[in-house]
Amino acid sequence: MQGASSGLRERRRSMNAAGLGELLRQRALPSRSDYAGLRRSWRADTIAGITVGVVALPLALAFGVTSGVGATAGLVTAIIAGIVAAVFGGSNWQVSGPTGAMAVVLVPLVARYGAAAVIPVAIMAGGMVLAMGLFGLGRIVDFIPWPVVEGFTIGIATIIFLQQVPLAVGVPKPEGENTALVAWRALTSATWSEAAWSLAVLAIVVVLMLLLPRIRKSFPASIAAVVVSTAVVGWLGWTVATIGPLPSGLPVPSVPVLDTAATGALFSAALAVAALAAIESLLSARVADGMAGTAQLNPDRELVGQGLANVASGVFGGMPATGAIARTAVNVRAGARTRVSAIVHSLLILLIVLFLGTWVAKIPLAALAGILMVTAVRMVDVRSARAILRSTKSDALVMVLTALATVVFDLILAVEIGIAVAAVLALRAMAKSSTVAPEADEVVATAADQVDDERARLLRQHIAVYRMDGALFFGAAQYFLDELTSVADVRVVILRLGGVRVIDASGGHALQETISSLRARGITVLLCGVSERQRRILDAVGALSALQAQHHVFTSLAEAVEHAHGHVQRHLPPTE
Repeated sequence: MQGASSGLRERRRSMNAAGLGELLRQRALPSRSDYAGLRRSWRADTIAGITVGVVALPLALAFGVTSGVGATAGLVTAIIAGIVAAVFGGSNWQVSGPTGAMAVVLVPLVARYGAAAVIPVAIMAGGMVLAMGLFGLGRIVDFIPWPVVEGFTIGIATIIFLQQVPLAVGVPKPEGENTALVAWRALTSATWSEAAWSLAVLAIVVVLMLLLPRIRKSFPASIAAVVVSTAVVGWLGWTVATIGPLPSGLPVPSVPVLDTAATGALFSAALAVAALAAIESLLSARVADGMAGTAQLNPDRELVGQGLANVASGVFGGMPATGAIARTAVNVRAGARTRVSAIVHSLLILLIVLFLGTWVAKIPLAALAGILMVTAVRMVDVRSARAILRSTKSDALVMVLTALATVVFDLILAVEIGIAVAAVLALRAMAKSSTVAPEADEVVATAADQVDDERARLLRQHIAVYRMDGALFFGAAQYFLDELTSVADVRVVILRLGGVRVIDASGGHALQETISSLRARGITVLLCGVSERQRRILDAVGALSALQAQHHVFTSLAEAVEHAHGHVQRHLPPTE
């Protein structure tokens, strides 16, 4: 017997280990299926990867510069994080690297702690995102309402645009963390005779990026704009700031050593970066699925991949990374089939760093500013924003508040505000949709079989039936209480709960108070249509104990009316 028990425990441990291994494989480990069909699609994947790499190069440079960590960090992030996220992530189309949203988060961090703080923040945030994936939190993005996402995007686009103002007018970035204030200081401190050259470069880039796609939609306008503007500056000898020297290879990997005080100071920043990395990456991967017409995304594994990518990026001296919506969209449109395209994109940037670094160093910073300004404007989906503004006042308010909070405060707080406001408005709408209404007299009269006229008159006069629909929860509980305690002078009140779809402890407590109030006035209360879930909650708050003791809880309305009729007959004087 003891041997059998020991064998059973061993089998259970084996099954648990097998289940854990399968769970780990699904959430964290690459598989051969990631590259299914590669023999047929490798050419398309290679072409798509080259296309995305050409688009990503100037963006990686620009986001690195605008975040304050430098162009080299942007390139390292595009290379290292791009490869790691592609191999370990949960999407076949996701392209990861430095993004505008992440640059927005990093600007105040760099201003407060310096560029060196970005590396430990990237590693800490990566560990947090990795843990989120391993613990199965990949569905977090499902709880973010559409108006919050759109408002968040509008706010990010506004900040990215304003961040480019110092580069556009050719002045060092003024002190400060508020983007709008920094942009204003840059404009007021600029010497316009010197700023003219930077503005001319900006104009060349903007014009080319707007006109070239009209000639050919797939043309890499950003690369062309960078090449032309750099050539013009070199040919005419304009005095403008450039990227400057780049390393001839990747930095040596290293892990920073932090003391307890430094770790605590950077923890909140790492938490914000982790939240942004998770949300933006999942949104980007979801967009890719929609564009590709599939439901391929593994959200938990995507978080694992992004977590590892951020850790690797920090170890190599890069900045935090996320899935990039714009580059992912280019990847899908370019015909990518597997994650090889994202790997090729990173390898192309690596080759450019190794062999064309001298030329990249000559790119004017104003050209990068122009690219990001155009990118910021294109980030805003005017059609979606207009649709939300025209839908409901609540959705419009959520979008506008989220956008304003993003610009005035920070991205994570903006998402929290947006979700909180959306939740409050949703609860308010749910509470308004919940109703408690008296049933028609005919319902009371015909609920019992073979009712004569005198019996029907008694029922209508002394019995009231109320139907409760919708949600009986903390947002609607007081409304129910006020409505039912104003019941006219009757002897029996029947409460029909069959239409209540949601009930919580607050709703159950409100119902218990209503029942007590009615009974204190000498009114008998009967319940009918109580589901098993409602019964558990009402039992827990004490709303059923007295009614069950008196057998005043019924399955059907007919039974409740029959009982109510008997009660009325017992307590009324006999009719003559």
